[in-house]
Amino acid sequence: MKLLVVVALAACGRSEPPASQPAPVATPDAALAVAPVDATLAPAIIPATTRELVVAIVDSWDATAATLRRYRRGGTTWQLVGEPWPGVVGQTGTAWGAGLHGPGKPAGREGPVKREGDGKSPAGVFALRGSYGYAKSAPAGTKLAYTSVSEPWKCVDDPASTHYDTILDRRTVKQDWKSAEDMRRSDELYTWTIDVAHNPKHLPGGGSCIFLHVWRGTKSATVGCTAMAEAKLAALLADLDREAAYVLLPRSEYDALATAWALPPL
Repeated sequence: MKLLVVVALAACGRSEPPASQPAPVATPDAALAVAPVDATLAPAIIPATTRELVVAIVDSWDATAATLRRYRRGGTTWQLVGEPWPGVVGQTGTAWGAGLHGPGKPAGREGPVKREGDGKSPAGVFALRGSYGYAKSAPAGTKLAYTSVSEPWKCVDDPASTHYDTILDRRTVKQDWKSAEDMRRSDELYTWTIDVAHNPKHLPGGGSCIFLHVWRGTKSATVGCTAMAEAKLAALLADLDREAAYVLLPRSEYDALATAWALPPL
């Protein structure tokens, strides 16, 4: 099965200040809701091989609280799996990122565009590139490629570096960067991380090191990533399909694009 997540993100490894608003409280939905999928509407947005979808919704471009939902595709329908759960995004909100939906702002849509250091989480539809963590092995059942990281592991966020937006072991390359995120932090935030394929062409200044990772709590925010409770992230990682996709959007943009992008109605 494959998964797609909807969320807004930005570069994440620095301090994560409190958000101006609390994350929404997940309210019980039906255990399973079904929405039709028209694969002819947007074949380039959600690949036909994507069988799972995780959707993160924020109230506005400036919001820091997100509500996440998970969907699984069966035949021609998206099925809601379980109940929504809370998460948090960038301290300054969200902005159009570069992903499966294309580079930046889609035609006819408004809103900010993601840039390095803006504190915003990228909005759009994104593939997932792999996972990382402190443990020697990933949670049982994990299908995404997993790397256990130690102190030398970094994610380069210096736009001038030839390794910009790349996760690497600094012992294996010649360092040409002035700044990089620590993949093995002194806190719990990167206990588990999932690498979101924002800025897949690694364009300098377009935004780097975008992850799903562990939060500090409901009133926290990130500097560009999407964060959630550790137990929820571990469970998600254990069940994500290798070709899962991730989506983050403000509610108004989701409603406007749901039909064209063949997204399930919320």
